[in-house]
Amino acid sequence: MNQHTAGRSRAVWALVITGVAGFMAALDNLVVTTALPSIRKSLGGELAELEWTVNAYTLTFAVLLMLGAALGDRFGRRRLFLAGLTVFTGASAAAALASGINELIAFRAVQGVGAAIMMPLTLTLLTAAVPPARRGAALGIFSAVTGLAVASGPLIGGSLTEHLSWQWIFWLNVPVGLALLPLARLRLTESYAPDARLDIPGTLLVSGGLFGIVYGLVNANSDGWTSPTVLTALIVGGALTAGFVRHGFRAKRPMLPMRLFRDRAFFGINMASMLMFLGMFGSIFLLSQYLQGVLGYSPTEAGLRMLPWTGMPMLVAPVAGMLSDRFGGRPVVVAGLVLQSAGLALFAMVIGPDASYASQLPGLIVGGVGMALYFAPAASLVMSSVRPAEQGIASGANNALREVGGALGIAVLATVFSSQGGFESAQSFTDGTVPAVWIGSGVVALAALAALLIPGRRSAPAPEPAAAEKLVRAAA
Repeated sequence: MNQHTAGRSRAVWALVITGVAGFMAALDNLVVTTALPSIRKSLGGELAELEWTVNAYTLTFAVLLMLGAALGDRFGRRRLFLAGLTVFTGASAAAALASGINELIAFRAVQGVGAAIMMPLTLTLLTAAVPPARRGAALGIFSAVTGLAVASGPLIGGSLTEHLSWQWIFWLNVPVGLALLPLARLRLTESYAPDARLDIPGTLLVSGGLFGIVYGLVNANSDGWTSPTVLTALIVGGALTAGFVRHGFRAKRPMLPMRLFRDRAFFGINMASMLMFLGMFGSIFLLSQYLQGVLGYSPTEAGLRMLPWTGMPMLVAPVAGMLSDRFGGRPVVVAGLVLQSAGLALFAMVIGPDASYASQLPGLIVGGVGMALYFAPAASLVMSSVRPAEQGIASGANNALREVGGALGIAVLATVFSSQGGFESAQSFTDGTVPAVWIGSGVVALAALAALLIPGRRSAPAPEPAAAEKLVRAAA
């Protein structure tokens, strides 16, 4: 096997392994939502406890993402990827075997720990394996797969629950994880960030700050934005996050150097990502319930009718990745966000107690194309905006901001829904959903404006000194 063929094979294996792992981690954000009634019937529990089967995963996932990236840089990205995948797979099996609601919540939190270690390292491992000329297309496929996982979570969760049982939401991860472990060990190449060290003060500040913010957000809808618990969590979390920002400016070797945000590309794509997930997560959360609770579709039927939206990334994203390689990522990202905002607006215009599927199709198609155009170059823009040694922590920061955006989206749009409508009737549900989806559309439009900050085509970031550029690679 010549060097070219070996390099291509390594890149393909890296894309398959990281893509499947990323799909599993992203899927578990929303996969439980449509299974909550079945879980409650099986395990019992109050509404607040059921919500924590979703929130426990989101909380640990968002809080530990940057720590997972830092550990990979220090102790080996493949090694930590394998550790995170092992934790995630084991916790999935434990969640499927849970005999009570509290056990399920605990194992969901452990799942989030594994995903937080595994997810930020997928991009660094993939970037290292793919030649620069094909990196945009590879990252486009990867982003399409993870985007599809987020969008199809309610469909997959509902279908498994409807046709098998809610336990299969978690059992599904087990054989996939067990198959990936030996493949990752044999097919991925080990790498480290040059002279990486753990930033203990930064780790404590960012973990505590994200915990407070995400904890406050996921409890805001149930407890109220002005409740003492929510306010305390948000204030303390905000203060610790501000301390982390200050630490990033002043420390000699911080976990996340704040100078990265002075780069327009890094700042623009991260702000756009956070805002896009805010608008998208909140809208998917409500629209999946609208299709079932108002229009009367089963979970599977609702998911199938959303395929023009959720399935579009698989068709469009690879092409969009190649377009970004040729024309640059900014125009593709901006166009995608504009189309996604337009798609949500078109959907909001036709939402009603008896809306026909034909009237929904334009919004679904336009929004799906927009989602695909965004996801394709987004990861490439993040990774190309920093030096190779900083790609792990850049990936962790981007994922953390997206998770915070998603939690904020569900909290904000659910609050809008509750203030304008409710679950009392189809009309009441519609009254709450329409303004919430309009706000989701507006937030995604703001994401498009943030993406305009990204410069056009430019050269790669200035290299570090030669000694710091070398990646230490261990033998497989």
